[in-house]
Amino acid sequence: MKLQKITLKSGQTRWECVADGPPNPVTGKRNQIKRRGKTQKEAKKKVLNEIDKQSNTGVDHKVTKKVTFDELAMKWLDMYKLTGKKDNTIETRLIQLDILNKRIAKIPIDKITHLYYQNIINDMSKEYERNSLLAIHSCASLIFKFGVKYKLMIENPAKDIVIPKKVKTVEELQKDSTEKKYWEREELEAFLEATLKYGLRLDKESFFTLAFSGMRVSELCALQKNDLDFENNTISITKTLTGQSENMRSYKIGTPKNGTARKIDMEEPIMDMLRELVRKNDEHKMQYRTLIEDFHDKDFVFCRKNGYPYSRGYVNSRIKRILKLAKIERHATSHIFRHTHVSMLTEAEVDLPTIMHRVGHTDPKTTLEIYTHVTKKMKENASYKIKGKFDKLLQKIAF
Repeated sequence: MKLQKITLKSGQTRWECVADGPPNPVTGKRNQIKRRGKTQKEAKKKVLNEIDKQSNTGVDHKVTKKVTFDELAMKWLDMYKLTGKKDNTIETRLIQLDILNKRIAKIPIDKITHLYYQNIINDMSKEYERNSLLAIHSCASLIFKFGVKYKLMIENPAKDIVIPKKVKTVEELQKDSTEKKYWEREELEAFLEATLKYGLRLDKESFFTLAFSGMRVSELCALQKNDLDFENNTISITKTLTGQSENMRSYKIGTPKNGTARKIDMEEPIMDMLRELVRKNDEHKMQYRTLIEDFHDKDFVFCRKNGYPYSRGYVNSRIKRILKLAKIERHATSHIFRHTHVSMLTEAEVDLPTIMHRVGHTDPKTTLEIYTHVTKKMKENASYKIKGKFDKLLQKIAF
């Protein structure tokens, strides 16, 4: 420890104390702590207090005050990618991270207190639904935990945060009901008829295949010619497509969600439609492979004219277009086809385990919710039909 009297620019004199604190938690290098006071005792006390604080928490405020949230987030993301997470999970985290960065990217992490972060969450609750906000908050919490673990933060400001819960109106509750997760048969028919009327290239093939297979859109985009067995009318689901957020050439092929590789029995008309699509693809490839310099010859079933596969976002934009042109006033994404397929199978009295295997669900929660709801409706309809047919007979036993 070194103590010396110094003269400030203002002409005033102060005592300056310098001593070695715990090594820098990030670099491991020497960490000198310097403090000033009006007396030797005051300067020395300030230094000892800082050494004690750093020794107990391991956090060097000289380092942390220079680290912004986006810098901490990038350090966390580099480590997160090493945990073997699937590409679509990484993509989801990147979207959540982008939302957080729009609000606190350049805020030094030592300024992000519990109250500061709570206000950020409160503000975001005006823009995002609660489930989306919970996911964003989960991402932020992982980043802050990383900061605490590596001695860049004293505590996690995301701990014990209150996620605002809106009181929903009757109309909102009706909108969020199970029925809104899938299309009724008449609604599906209306959408598919609109597809036949307004659809662009591959819309018919994409939407009919999704509706009658229950596969995920990322699984549809990853389908290749050898996944289709036209002799046995089956489709093999062994991979999923991710990436392409910025460039169609940046796609990645991974395994299906939850490792749910499976083989789906398909209706013959759907397979006939896909057989014709494959034929057209092969014909197109023969004509254009020599003309298009970067033709991507990987036999993707749902591909662009240059052979590269379509993305999930592109398919969803096509769905939005059909809904708008057909004036169907309902928000829907490609995922509604999976839930609708569960409903169709339930109406066909297919058992729950078989439905789960077909759509690749390992967690029964969503499948069971729709299955139970549709089954209940079927029972209610059955009771109504019985009553209608036997009204006269039932009247004879009425008291």
